[in-house]
Amino acid sequence: MNPKIVVRTETDADVGAITDVTVAAFKTLEISNHTEQFIIAALRAAGALTLSLVAEVEGRVIGHIAFSPVTISDGTRSWYGLGPVSVLPAYQRQGVGKALIREGLARLKAMNAQGCCLVGHPDYYTKFGFINMPGLVLEGVPQEVFFALSFDGQAPQGTVAFHEAFNADRFQESGSN
Repeated sequence: MNPKIVVRTETDADVGAITDVTVAAFKTLEISNHTEQFIIAALRAAGALTLSLVAEVEGRVIGHIAFSPVTISDGTRSWYGLGPVSVLPAYQRQGVGKALIREGLARLKAMNAQGCCLVGHPDYYTKFGFINMPGLVLEGVPQEVFFALSFDGQAPQGTVAFHEAFNADRFQESGSN
């Protein structure tokens, strides 16, 4: 049987492990640009990492999920983007990602968030209630892989913009070139 998965808020001590988990999780994924670790670092540096959770087993960080604010062109507020979500390859398909997503969504709701959106695999995210929401788009992303979940029953209409950190292709600390 699998050891118990503990999902908790990240601490400063987790930053290195989160980077390692993220790199390992996306290493062989062909649809990835392999910049996910830089996105997380840039979100953290910008103070835009609203919710950052780790999954651990026996004290070892094996998964991570990030949530950050998004803007919607119709002015709807309190919506967040889910991602990246990462699980070490040896622990994938064992419920770790599911535990991270469920806990993250529950915490967003507790923060009075109005909804969440993401880019992801249709067969996976629909299990959590995410849908292709007509009238809500992310430019440059096919509608069939852009999903939203409204917590208040309201469906925003317009273009979603994720934080500029999602454009990071490397992490640059202040003062460095």
